[in-house]
Amino acid sequence: MTRSRTPLEAAAGKLIAAIQKEWGMEAGEPESAASENVLHAAHRLLQAASMSGSIVSVIGSDSVSTFLGEQWVQAHPRVLPYITALEGVQ
Repeated sequence: MTRSRTPLEAAAGKLIAAIQKEWGMEAGEPESAASENVLHAAHRLLQAASMSGSIVSVIGSDSVSTFLGEQWVQAHPRVLPYITALEGVQ
């Protein structure tokens, strides 16, 4: 039987999907490297959520936006609702 995802894991997964869309739209462009790094950071959030049920071990007292990079988040406002949702369940 497969384990069901917690709300935190689901929110982290949706954030990853939103970041992947941004990364895909930038494919082949110089800024895609920064998006790929943010994507890796978001995967660390999901891993923490899966392992410990919390992302605090990864972000500490920072916000998710700060952890991912404020400049990148400001340049990609379509991910903001997913960040807000993740922060709402942490």
